[in-house]
Amino acid sequence: MRIVAIERDADGAAADGYTPELLAAEARRAWELQQAGIVREIYLRVDKPAAVLILECADLDEAGQALASLPLVEAGLIRFELLPLRAYPGFARLFSSGES
Repeated sequence: MRIVAIERDADGAAADGYTPELLAAEARRAWELQQAGIVREIYLRVDKPAAVLILECADLDEAGQALASLPLVEAGLIRFELLPLRAYPGFARLFSSGES
């Protein structure tokens, strides 16, 4: 299942909590999740400092567990909104001949 994960500030997160060591650990863990095939794509928003990740997981629980392993989440600085996706079926309805 493809899942979009949108970074949000955690309630009460202090800006001074983003230490260079924590940010390095965050990048390392994100890379590990990408190497494991869980994180497929990572983007930064243009309009504000936040990440958007595309995940490949069995379900929302697996995605939540993977994201919970990120150091910034563990430190209570960020959280993620998860949006499950499914493939768009419209093309098959429009262009399928119905023949196998």
